[in-house]
Amino acid sequence: MTWSEMRPLLEQASWETLTMVGWSTLIAVAVGLPVGVLLVLTDRGGQLQSTVLNKAIGQIVNVGRSMPFIILMVALMGFTRWVTGTSIGSEAAIVPLAIGGIPFFARLVETAVREVDGGLVEAVESMGGSTWTVVRKVLVPEALPSLIASTTTTVIALIGYSAMAGTVGGGGLGDLAVRYGYQRFETGLMWITVALLAVAISVIQFAGDRAARSVQRRGTRTGAAGRGRLRPARPAKAAKPAPADAGEAA
Repeated sequence: MTWSEMRPLLEQASWETLTMVGWSTLIAVAVGLPVGVLLVLTDRGGQLQSTVLNKAIGQIVNVGRSMPFIILMVALMGFTRWVTGTSIGSEAAIVPLAIGGIPFFARLVETAVREVDGGLVEAVESMGGSTWTVVRKVLVPEALPSLIASTTTTVIALIGYSAMAGTVGGGGLGDLAVRYGYQRFETGLMWITVALLAVAISVIQFAGDRAARSVQRRGTRTGAAGRGRLRPARPAKAAKPAPADAGEAA
């Protein structure tokens, strides 16, 4: 197969992979973030402590994480067909990708939020801050570098999931590698798809690490400035008594 024949196939497959991973990441972050925060808030000592709710959410997340993606995709075919009208193709693959990414990202969010200094939470609560204020002003901003790193990890995992989705007609680079690289013995095309996936993962990891470091440095500077503003002013030195007038002394 010549390059002119491979190029349109690679462009279409790359666009399908980008679409699948992009939409599934948005859904996973939008749903996984509140689920992860809720796991922390409902845990022992949390602002919304509830053992029953925490264990229920945790069990659902554990089941979602423990199920291999290829099995999850097959198990959700009926639901996927009900949502999208079909069970094959890149649009259909978004449904299991998003459902598989939600529990994965939720656990990463839980770990990131637990690392936030409890003293900051207590300070906001002592000033009358509500649970929503604690989440919006402390938990999420302080955990933002870790949340960015967690998003990066989730995107990379979803790229791997999308490649597996190609084995059952999910479209994308994985489907291209299976149909042409494996079934038609187009070894060159298969290695090109592998190289494209490796480059995409490297670029995403680099961008995510850089964004996380940038946010962390900005937060460090802001925190230092804030501590400087809150530092009590030094008491003014007492003025020295004026020397006695020489005329009065005389």
